[in-house]
Amino acid sequence: MKKSVIFAVALMCVASLFGASKKKAKAGNDKIKIGIINNPPSESGYRAANVKDMETVFSAEKGYDVKTFYSMNNDEQLNAFSQFVTEGVDYILLSPADMAGWTSAFNKAKKAGIKVFLFDRLADVKENLYEAAVVSDMPKEGESAVAWLKAQNLKEYKVIHLQGHMGSAAQIGRTGALDKEFAAGTMKKVVQQTADWSADNAKKIVESVINSKEDFNVIYAENDDMAKGAVAALDEAGITHGVNGKVTIMGFDTNKWALRELKAGNWNYDGQCSPFQAAIIEDMIKTGKVPSKIIYNPEKGFDAKTITDSDINTYGLGD
Repeated sequence: MKKSVIFAVALMCVASLFGASKKKAKAGNDKIKIGIINNPPSESGYRAANVKDMETVFSAEKGYDVKTFYSMNNDEQLNAFSQFVTEGVDYILLSPADMAGWTSAFNKAKKAGIKVFLFDRLADVKENLYEAAVVSDMPKEGESAVAWLKAQNLKEYKVIHLQGHMGSAAQIGRTGALDKEFAAGTMKKVVQQTADWSADNAKKIVESVINSKEDFNVIYAENDDMAKGAVAALDEAGITHGVNGKVTIMGFDTNKWALRELKAGNWNYDGQCSPFQAAIIEDMIKTGKVPSKIIYNPEKGFDAKTITDSDINTYGLGD
């Protein structure tokens, strides 16, 4: 009897040790599970660079099991967020299409023990619901651009304002400073309409204004692609633009092709928006250290009269 008991105990110990060893081996092979929710790379040159940056930093080779979801629709993003929570990822990295509507989703993630990092854009949620946000200072981008525009001392400011995706942090931030000028009467709002980051949509809006015969001398486009579409409409109508042209052209994102347009004098201003946030988030994941709740990327604006080839090579995105 004693031998049987001893043998049974021995078997249990071996099984326990085997199980522990197996568990330890599994833990050692486990990858960090990350769900990334972003706008699609086709949205713009900025977004393509942003997506590539995320893919490069959070790769399988570096020990990450990554699932991605791309949409400019907030409801679709919310569904993807909920799915990642259900799947039990370790981290969710989010660039929200819209700022509003995220509180419930973030609460569910927190209860599930999933850490959320915001990148590129903020969400309208309490700070205790996410680890940190690595973003551009969108209001400052707008303020810097409008300050540059005012410094041009134009005789009048008749502005076509091409907005990005409505409700996004980029749109809200880049719109704010210009809205203050409209409200103060220092600038005239010829038209203020979303082109949803699209060159084609922007071209149609500007064509409509041209056809209406309403006068304008500034195009403030909230990204480079919309500025490109606006310029295409001006070119077809034979309206001059850029340095020494009738219409002042302003864009954001600093794609290399856009900065080349700037240096050629076809545009006047381009505001930088850095898409590189992945390495900063990875460092916080690896070290567990969060230097501050909101981390702003340093950025600047470029003027056609002073931009250099070095600026284009250093700050330009894409080819």
